Amino acid sequence: MATASAKAEAAQLTVLYITGWCRSGSTILGNVLNEVPGFFHVGELSFLWKNAYGNGSNTLCGCGQQLLECGIWNTVLTSDVPAGLSPRAHAAEVVLRQQAAVRTRHTLRVLDEAADSRALQAHADFLARTYRTIARATGSTVLVDSGKFPSEAALLPRVEGIRPLYLHLVRDPRAVTHSWTKTKQYVVPMSAARSTAYWLGFNAASEEVTRRFPNQSLFLRYEDFIAAPDRAVDTVLDLVGVPRAQNPVKGRTVVLGKNHTVTGNPDRFRSGPTLLRGEDDAWKGELASGAKALTVALAWPLMAKYGYFRGARQAPTGGAAPDAAGMGTRP
Repeated sequence: MATASAKAEAAQLTVLYITGWCRSGSTILGNVLNEVPGFFHVGELSFLWKNAYGNGSNTLCGCGQQLLECGIWNTVLTSDVPAGLSPRAHAAEVVLRQQAAVRTRHTLRVLDEAADSRALQAHADFLARTYRTIARATGSTVLVDSGKFPSEAALLPRVEGIRPLYLHLVRDPRAVTHSWTKTKQYVVPMSAARSTAYWLGFNAASEEVTRRFPNQSLFLRYEDFIAAPDRAVDTVLDLVGVPRAQNPVKGRTVVLGKNHTVTGNPDRFRSGPTLLRGEDDAWKGELASGAKALTVALAWPLMAKYGYFRGARQAPTGGAAPDAAGMGTRP
């Protein structure tokens, strides 16, 4: 059982969980938020226990060190190991538990599961200890987890002592399909059909989470973030309850420092003054017409819901994703 001091410490901790599908801009948005005082972008935390021991896509922290050699992640990986297990064996157990209980297909079950579900509560308790360890190691009060697993987002209300907030981040699936045609260091290509199927599944599941917790949620299109990054970040800070004066974006520029992301887009290794480009539409000229047509044929219901057939910029909206008319519900 947590001590009174541990509960008091954890009560000060906010976890902003970015949910949605990959190649939607969560890495750059998370690294921008990493520059807000008191914020720490963990990257895609759920991959820590897989990647650190060479069983995932890469073993590097955003700081450039191996995850096992980074002081922050070495502390996390070794601080909650049960007696009789090595850190490697413990990490393998964590991965097995993730696969059994918190895959995207489990989102509705996690949301609806009875409160006494032992397996889910065990993982929630583990996350509570993990988030507290990260907060202590970094001196942070807001952790940004860009894991993008709706099932893990759904589990956060069970995590003792944190204030969970949700950012549902989406990107035009045609742009996502185009991004998946590119090989970027440790990220391998994916077909249009597979990418779009995942885009549909992850975003539909994300909606289930934000619909349950509308007052703790924000819906944001990547296109609207890059069109007006300062305003988009202001809206995120409003959700967290942080003064807009702490927004690190000045116009279109942000100075990115070193980060300690577990994984994410390989661009996470960049730092220094960074221009957030206002247009990111290379897919319009480079994506094959057949891939465009297939993506639209599969994704059109959610594309219409998210406003991708109108072309106009939308302001970020509180609550769940917009309805068919494109209007969000602000709490």
